[in-house]
Amino acid sequence: MLERERLRTAGKKLVLTNGVFDLLHTGHLYYLKEARRQGDALFIALNADASVRALKGPLRPVQTELERAYALAALWFVTGIVIFREPRLTAEISALQPDVYCKAGDYTLDKLDPGERAALESVGARIEFLPFLPGFSTTNLIAKIKAAGGI
Repeated sequence: MLERERLRTAGKKLVLTNGVFDLLHTGHLYYLKEARRQGDALFIALNADASVRALKGPLRPVQTELERAYALAALWFVTGIVIFREPRLTAEISALQPDVYCKAGDYTLDKLDPGERAALESVGARIEFLPFLPGFSTTNLIAKIKAAGGI
């Protein structure tokens, strides 16, 4: 991975996070900016559409993986996007070798997938759990949009 090597050579820290990021909202933006503050470059591993359906149900994602990737890539503080199609991030962790891995505050070390946690530990990544900005979620946003449609 050329970009990763460039960052390493320059002594820069790479931050990795992952998620669905369907219908970007204030909570996502807050979390992603906080993740970026943990290092010099932010890579996002984005769930592929099939994995979103498996996680969230047949009506999700609202936006395709390419639409979600495009929106995320337009943010000034995002360095790169990787769409992952496997159930776990172990291959992406091994390839990117992040210095820092960020997850939202509803996770703990015990809730991380054991294989992903082992991969993070093997590359020496620091694991950070970042707080939520209360009151924001895609589920709530969808409910508000549905309610507004009845006006």
